[in-house]
Amino acid sequence: MNSDRKFLGTEPVGRLLLKLALPTVAAQLINMLYNIVDRIYIGHIPGEGAMALTGVGVCMPLIMIVSAFAGLVGNGGAPRATIFMGRGDKESAEKTLGNCFSLQIAVSLVLTVILFVWNRDFLMAFGASENTIEYGVSYMNIYAVGTIFVQLTLGMNMFITAQGFAQTGMLSVLIGAAANIILDPIFIFALGMGVQGAALATIISQAMSCAWVLAFLFGRKTTLRLRACNMKLRRNIILPSLALAPRCSSCSPARAFSPSASTRRFCATAEISRWEP
Repeated sequence: MNSDRKFLGTEPVGRLLLKLALPTVAAQLINMLYNIVDRIYIGHIPGEGAMALTGVGVCMPLIMIVSAFAGLVGNGGAPRATIFMGRGDKESAEKTLGNCFSLQIAVSLVLTVILFVWNRDFLMAFGASENTIEYGVSYMNIYAVGTIFVQLTLGMNMFITAQGFAQTGMLSVLIGAAANIILDPIFIFALGMGVQGAALATIISQAMSCAWVLAFLFGRKTTLRLRACNMKLRRNIILPSLALAPRCSSCSPARAFSPSASTRRFCATAEISRWEP
């Protein structure tokens, strides 16, 4: 285990809160730029900006659902991996990482099919009208292709933060947000793609963030590395991670991502020990 990561198990929770929570919160704020920037540019499309903006706005619940599934895996898997790190069990930590990676891919494939087949029905249920539905469908048909990038970026980025690389995790999101700001006007206005251009810019930007995240987790700087041998889904690894997710999503980032003794006691109170093999 990298020696410069030892602060995760030795520093007080208060200091960890500053080191880990601040970049994590900043990353969340930066991630919001995707939707904000899309709305700004879409609203300025000549002649149809208002209708297009309304149609894309109805897509927000579906986008949040996709992000929620990424959090379901990451919020449980990442803290559980740090518990193993705190015990000195790096092998189990990497198995957790590999299993969560495979589960994210499986979930993204299911969500992609659902968004392709039923996005019109969902959008109508969320309040789209006959005048705006086509804009929403055009956006979601392209956005659905990038579901896997969203899942892997948000879910796997939590494992980067969990290892103490909070600034790297923030940079992962910043890369995509900056790319989206640049690509949006190119696709929407220069290429005349309108709403579809906004969606295409978004998934390309997410793909860039995803590439950065995976390059780090497959690389040499990470403490926990993605390995093919750890990607076979195992019940005794996945179920405890999913069970832990609701509990850790309500705790502070410092507690959730610290492998210190206090965190292990906290997770023990969540009764995750009953899932141990």
